[in-house]
Amino acid sequence: MKKIFLITFILIINITIIYAGQPVLESDIYNTEKGDLKITFVGHASLIFEFDNMVIHIDPFSRVWNYDNLAKADMIIITHHHGDHLDPELIKKLRKPGAPVITPELSSKDISDCIIIKNGESKRINGIEINAIPAYNIIHKRDNGDPYHKKGEGNGYILNLGGKKVYIAGDTENTPEMKELKNIDIAFLPMNLPYTMTEEMVADAANAFQPGKLYPYHCRGSDSGKLLKLLENEKNIKVLIRDFYKGMKKK
Repeated sequence: MKKIFLITFILIINITIIYAGQPVLESDIYNTEKGDLKITFVGHASLIFEFDNMVIHIDPFSRVWNYDNLAKADMIIITHHHGDHLDPELIKKLRKPGAPVITPELSSKDISDCIIIKNGESKRINGIEINAIPAYNIIHKRDNGDPYHKKGEGNGYILNLGGKKVYIAGDTENTPEMKELKNIDIAFLPMNLPYTMTEEMVADAANAFQPGKLYPYHCRGSDSGKLLKLLENEKNIKVLIRDFYKGMKKK
């Protein structure tokens, strides 16, 4: 009996050590008119929102994290068709029966039974108002002259979550449509080259539409310290830096 107890005890210790060595996802919690909004930073451009008894996955991507132990999706939102934002097999695994998947038209061919939202459209889905904002490049282009992201192909989204307006920009530059936004409480702006924005572009956009909280994301290789410096005199904007690449560091 003593030997059996000892073996069991050792196994429990080993399992604890294995899990203790894994990176932990960071989350922030915001109060809304309908209870807490929990935002979890999964990696790269992948986020999870927990709100009003729903789990909402944004651009889930299996290369940035092992999703096996993460909550299944009551809703999935896709910004565009590039492989680091659209992972059809993971969508199938994450999606609860009947869960809506919101996507631009170009991404819809890879997803069964989805809801298409075009640039400029608004829809109310599962009680959440969702507005699609154009996401595209103006300056950064491929060698053949095509933008990395063409206008009309991808969306950013504003979600109204209990009175909190959350803007997930997707892959975009500091477009005129972005600069015209108003009353954004929380913004996720991409910051890496050559596909999205420089630190200066992010600062320019933030100066224009004045989000209360700003998270740079999709930002591998960028200088968060530089962005903090550029916005240090903007007292109405709080820049929040989170580690979006802890799950990819060993890959």
